[in-house]
Amino acid sequence: MSDIKTIIFDLGGVLIDWNPEYVFLKAFNGDHKKMQWFFDNICTMDWNENQDAGYPLTMATEDLVKKFPEYENYIRMYYGDWENMLGGAIDGTVAILKKLIDNPNYKVVALTNWSAETFPIAQKRFDFLNWFEGIVVSGEEKTRKPYIDIFEITLRRFNIIAETSIFIDDNLRNIEAAHQLGINGIYFTSPEALISELKKFNINI
Repeated sequence: MSDIKTIIFDLGGVLIDWNPEYVFLKAFNGDHKKMQWFFDNICTMDWNENQDAGYPLTMATEDLVKKFPEYENYIRMYYGDWENMLGGAIDGTVAILKKLIDNPNYKVVALTNWSAETFPIAQKRFDFLNWFEGIVVSGEEKTRKPYIDIFEITLRRFNIIAETSIFIDDNLRNIEAAHQLGINGIYFTSPEALISELKKFNINI
């Protein structure tokens, strides 16, 4: 476990706190039940992930407005107020990232499910996004995790050998997809747990 050369970070939920509840809990006057129904039935995660794979935000919005006209104001709020879904950096993970970046033994890149239209907003807000050797953004590639092709794109682009890399993500299905290519995985739950998991690969923070 001492031959790790590359560390691949997910962004949302690992380094950046993104949550649509920051916008919609207020929109639904604090009613968690109504908000959850809206996420389960109208602006679903599957719908959002389609934009992460490159579908235009305007078209996605209009599609839903036609389908659910009675929820038009809420639907338009999803991308209209998207910036306020960014809660800030996950500081503990950013500190880990900095130590890995500063270590010449590792190549550090990112692989994120993110709309190409909204990613520039995050780039302006979070300076640490400039630390990576490179970032694969799903919306720019027209595919997304957990599809195997986006992992293959990442390996090719940065000349990564799967078996000597670790992929860190807060979504277990993405870790499982990476495993299919021989990429080692760490399921992210907290910065503290990440430090412990990295130690298993003889990476001490």
